[in-house]
Amino acid sequence: MNIIKEADFRKQIKSAPEKCYLFFGEEEYMKNYALKLAKQTISPDPTLAFFNELSLDGLTYSPSALLDAIMPAPMMAERKIVIVQGLDFTGMKSGDVDDLCQSLDSLDEYDYNTVIISVAPDKIDTGILPHRPSAILQRLSEYAVCVNFEKNTPARLASWISKHFEHNGVTATPNVCMALIDRCGRDMYSLASETDKLSFYALSYGKNTVTLQDVAQVAIAAMEYDAFAFTNSIAARKQKEALDILYDMKSRRLEPIIIMSKVTETACDMLSVAVLMRDGLTCKEISRVLKMHEFRVSKLMGAQVSEQLCRHMISACKKADLQIKSYGGGYEILERLICTI
Repeated sequence: MNIIKEADFRKQIKSAPEKCYLFFGEEEYMKNYALKLAKQTISPDPTLAFFNELSLDGLTYSPSALLDAIMPAPMMAERKIVIVQGLDFTGMKSGDVDDLCQSLDSLDEYDYNTVIISVAPDKIDTGILPHRPSAILQRLSEYAVCVNFEKNTPARLASWISKHFEHNGVTATPNVCMALIDRCGRDMYSLASETDKLSFYALSYGKNTVTLQDVAQVAIAAMEYDAFAFTNSIAARKQKEALDILYDMKSRRLEPIIIMSKVTETACDMLSVAVLMRDGLTCKEISRVLKMHEFRVSKLMGAQVSEQLCRHMISACKKADLQIKSYGGGYEILERLICTI
């Protein structure tokens, strides 16, 4: 199998792009950054984007639609890019996978394309990497270079935050960068937002350095508690409580797409815990199986949400997430989610 890292992809897309890539892994922020880089590199002229930058999602994708996107030659350019998002390989039938692979096989004939299939972390079974990849990952690797977007370590995140601060015209010591991670968590969407906010806060006071005091006063603590409380309120059908939490998150300008990802993640964790509880596992055993901290496991166990309701919530979250990504906005979609569970 040919599995490369995100840094290798960035080098490759600028010099010798492959015909097809499969993006998978946990770090959604870097996936979206890599997609943006690929579009800017392969289709740099925005006036020709209609012809050279095509997108399909879970609603518009079909093997024939993909083939229709692949066949036309690029307009006044050497290559064009086709991006496919929203596919769920965990529920895809083998015949549908065969049809997808058949469409990708045509890239040898229409070799002016770069197709990127970007898959959400919970929508594909990757197996145990690097030694035991799943069957679906092995199958897709016959047609695509697989790019693994692994969760960044705190050290790498601290380095990235430092560069982000510098880009905004301020500096921060490694201790300050690590303090920001400790306070806000490892979600790169949240960290990017908080880094920008701290940068502009410092500059507004005529400072060019962000301090530990700035982090404590300005940065918003990680929304793990918010996500659990919000998801638990939705599951318990406490609509007023859920709307109050959403209003608070909205007032703090948390992006709907970030809220949605955290709610979906929490609902999936609730389902995993509910299944293992049904099998009679203790909190400590569940923690070991899921590689999840016991404190979080105990909170999820205390929610006592049924498997059926968890599955219903995950399905509703999937539809809401797709609507947010397809049409923008999002707070009204989250409000609708609260009122329809």
